[in-house]
Amino acid sequence: MAFNHLRAGVHDALAPLSVTPVTHSVPMAKNHRSDRPPTDPASRPAPGAVLDRLASGPSRASRITHTEHLPPREGRHAVWPDRIRAEVVAAVRAAGIEHPWAHQARAAEHALDGESVVVATGTASGKSLAYLAPVLSALLDGAEAPNGRGATALYLAPTKALAADQCRSVKELSHPLGHSVRTAVYDGDTPFEEREWIRQYANYVLTNPDMLHRGILPSHPRWSSFLKSLKYVVVDECHTYRGVFGSHVAQVLRRLRRLCARYGASPVFLLASATAAEPAVAARRLTGLPVVEVADDASPRGELVFALWEPPLTELHGEKGAPVRRTATAEAADLLTDLTVQGVRSVAFVRSRRGAELISVISQERLAEVDRSLARRVAAYRGGYLPEERRALERALHSGELLGLAATNALELGIDISGLDAVVIAGYPGTRASLWQQAGRAGRSGQGALAVLVARDDPLDTFLVHHPEALFDQPVESTVLDPDNPYVLAPHLCAAAEELPLTDEDLDLFGPACEDLLPQLEAAKLLRRRTKAWHWTRRERAADLTDIRGEGGRPIQVVESGTGRLLGTVDAGAAHSTVHEGAVHLHQGRTYLVRSLDLEDSVALVEEAAPPYSTVARDTTSISVLETDVEVPWGDGRLCYGSVEVTNQVVSFLRRRLMTGEVLGETKLDLPPRTLRTRAVWWTVTEDQLDRARINPEILGGSLHAAEHASIGLLPLFATCDRWDIGGVSIPLHPDTLLPTVFVYDGHPGGAGFAERAFHTARTWLTATRQAIASCECDAGCPSCIQSPKCGNGNDPLHKRGAVRLLTVLLEGAPEEKETQEQPPGGSGEPSEHPPGP
Repeated sequence: MAFNHLRAGVHDALAPLSVTPVTHSVPMAKNHRSDRPPTDPASRPAPGAVLDRLASGPSRASRITHTEHLPPREGRHAVWPDRIRAEVVAAVRAAGIEHPWAHQARAAEHALDGESVVVATGTASGKSLAYLAPVLSALLDGAEAPNGRGATALYLAPTKALAADQCRSVKELSHPLGHSVRTAVYDGDTPFEEREWIRQYANYVLTNPDMLHRGILPSHPRWSSFLKSLKYVVVDECHTYRGVFGSHVAQVLRRLRRLCARYGASPVFLLASATAAEPAVAARRLTGLPVVEVADDASPRGELVFALWEPPLTELHGEKGAPVRRTATAEAADLLTDLTVQGVRSVAFVRSRRGAELISVISQERLAEVDRSLARRVAAYRGGYLPEERRALERALHSGELLGLAATNALELGIDISGLDAVVIAGYPGTRASLWQQAGRAGRSGQGALAVLVARDDPLDTFLVHHPEALFDQPVESTVLDPDNPYVLAPHLCAAAEELPLTDEDLDLFGPACEDLLPQLEAAKLLRRRTKAWHWTRRERAADLTDIRGEGGRPIQVVESGTGRLLGTVDAGAAHSTVHEGAVHLHQGRTYLVRSLDLEDSVALVEEAAPPYSTVARDTTSISVLETDVEVPWGDGRLCYGSVEVTNQVVSFLRRRLMTGEVLGETKLDLPPRTLRTRAVWWTVTEDQLDRARINPEILGGSLHAAEHASIGLLPLFATCDRWDIGGVSIPLHPDTLLPTVFVYDGHPGGAGFAERAFHTARTWLTATRQAIASCECDAGCPSCIQSPKCGNGNDPLHKRGAVRLLTVLLEGAPEEKETQEQPPGGSGEPSEHPPGP
C-alpha cells in the first residue's frame, strides 16, 4: 500500500516506548429487537420437541451431554415519557406496540434529559425502540425549526448488514411521520451519486466506525451542517468494541466529539448491549463521557432449551495416531439438514468462512436427496461477499424464503430475523457473550427456541460440554478496552491534527498518553508544532495510517482468472494462510484453486476446480523479549509480562483428503515474513523444577509445547478473546530468558489486553489448563486436550504426561492471585509455533 512507509514511521516513532495497557474489565453483550408483536406460540414448534426429534437417530441421544432449560418470563409495561412526540407514539402503536417495556421508557427518559445512556438488557428486549423513540422525537422537533436543517442523529453499527437492516426497520416505523425523518445508509456500498444528497439532506444517517474514521471525519467541512445539528449518536452492539478494535473506536468517537464541539454541538450518546455486568463503566471508557445504565430487563422471554452436543469418536486416527471425533462442521450440517426437513427455521453459526460454505454445501446435497426444492432453501452467509449478494441473502432470510442459513458471526449482530426457531453453534464462539448473542437469534418473536452448541475437537470445547456450569453459572467475560494504547492513539492524533490542528485544550480529550506521544510524532516528522498547535505535515491522508479493525492493510481481491470477475475479498491479514498459491477457496458453494497471489497489487487469481482435498497453511514463529514490565516469582520459576516482537512466516501448506482429513502431501511456499510488536505473558522453569517434574531433555520440548497449546485453548474462559486472537511459542532454551519458556501473546499490534488478563489470572488459568489435560481420556494427547488446529509445527512434538507434571510443579510455587502484583523486573532448542489465526 502507498501508506506503508507512513505506517512504518508511526511504528518506528513508538518503538522506544514501553507499552503498558490499562485493563478495564467490563462484561458486555448485545442488542436485539422485540418491537414486533409476538407470533402465536401455538403455531411454533416446541423447542423440547424439536430437540427430541434431533436426538432420535441412531446414537444421537448419547451425544447430548447436558440440557439447560431457561424458563419463560413475564413482561412489565410502562408509559412513554410525555416529552415523546405524540406522532412517534402513534407510529409505534401503528407498528403493533401499545405500551413500552419499563426499561424502554426509562432509557428514553434519560435521553430526553440529555444524559448519555447504555441500554444493557437481554437479547430480544427491544433496545432499538428504547433509543429510536427519543431520536425520532428530536428529528420531528428539528423539522419544525424555523431556520436551518434541524436536529440530526448518527447511528453506528459494527457491520454494514446491521446498518442496512436498521435502516429498513426505521423507515418502516417512521413511515407515518412523512418526510420529517430522512433516513439513509452511508457506507462503502453507498453509490457516489447518493452521497451528496445524504450529506445535505438526511437527518438520520446510519454508518459504521470505519466509514466515520475514513470518510466522514476527514471530510468534516462537507458534513458541517449535519455535525452542528447532531443531537444523538447511537452506538449499537457496543459489546463488539473490545480489544484493539474497541480501542480504535474509542478514539474515533473522541475525534467525533471534538469536531462536533468545533461546530457548536454536544451530542448525547445512546448505547445498546446485552447481559453486561458493568455496562456503564465500559460505555464511559468507550465514549469518554459519563453514562447512565439501564439494565433491568422488563421484556417477556420465551422458553429457551439449550443443549450441549459432543460429536462421536470415529474410527479414524489423526496426527500421532490420536483418536479423531467427527467434526463439528459435519455434525452441524446434519443438524441443519434435519431442522430444514422439519420446517424449523434455523441458523447454523460457524467460526470460519470456509466452514460456513461447507455446511451449506453438505446440507444442500443431503436435502436434494429428500426434496430438490428444499436444497434451494439453504444458503451460506459470510463476510467477503459482494454487497448485492449480502443484500439478497438478507432479504431472503427476512422474508422466510430461506429456511436454513450457515453463517459466520457476520449474522450474529442484531439483524432482525424474527421467526427463527433454532440456532446451531458449530464450535464455541470464543466468549460466553458471543455464545448468548448467537443463541438469542432464535425466539425473537416471543416464542420458545432451541440452541445447540456442537463441540469441536479441541480442549476448550471438550471442557465446556462436560462442565456446563462454566457456561450457565458464570457471567459474561470481562471486556478489555485500552484507548491509551500508544499504537492505537498515535495514528488518531495524526488524523485529528489533519482534521483540525491539535491544541493543548484537546489533549485531555485524547488521554494522558498524548504528552509522551506528541514529541515522538514530531521527531518522526508526522506532526509539526507551530505556535500553539500541532499540524499534520504530509500530503497523504492521516486517516489512512491505521486500519481500525487491525486487518493489516488493503483487502485481497479474489478474481476469477478466466473471466476477470470479482468473487469477493479476503482480509489482508488472512491472505498468506488462506489464498496463497495452491490454496482451495470456497465461494457460494463453488470450489476454486488459487493460481497466484500478488501481494503488491492485492489480487488473488483463482479458477474453478474440484480437488478432492482441502488445504491448511503451516508457518513458523520466533519471539524476542523487548521489555519485561512485571516479574513475579513462582517458586524457582518466574511469571512475566511485557513487550515482545513476534516474527511469523507461512512456509508451506498441507493437502488433506476431504472426508477423512488424511494428509496427502505438503508443498513449500515462498512468502515474506511478518513482524508484530505486541504484549505477552510468559513463564519460565528451572533445572531443579524440571528434575522434580521428571522432565528429561528428550521430552522437554513436547511437554512445553503441550502446555502451551492447552493454555491457549483455555484462556478464553478468563479473557474476552478466543484462541484465534492469541498466539504462543514454547522454547526449551530461549535466548532472552536462558531458560525453558512458554509465551502467550496478543495477536494485535501493541497488545489487546488478553495477555495482561492472563497474567493477572495465571494461577486459576494454568490450574484449569492442567486439569483439562489430566482429565482427558486419551493416552498420548488429542485435539480435545493438547493438539491445536493451527499449530505451525503439525503438533510435533507433544508430550501429554510431561505437560501435566510440568504444570503441577510450576503451580506448586504459584502465589495467590491477589499477590500477583507488579514488581520491578529482574536483572538451545527449536521453538514450537502457535501464531494467532486469521
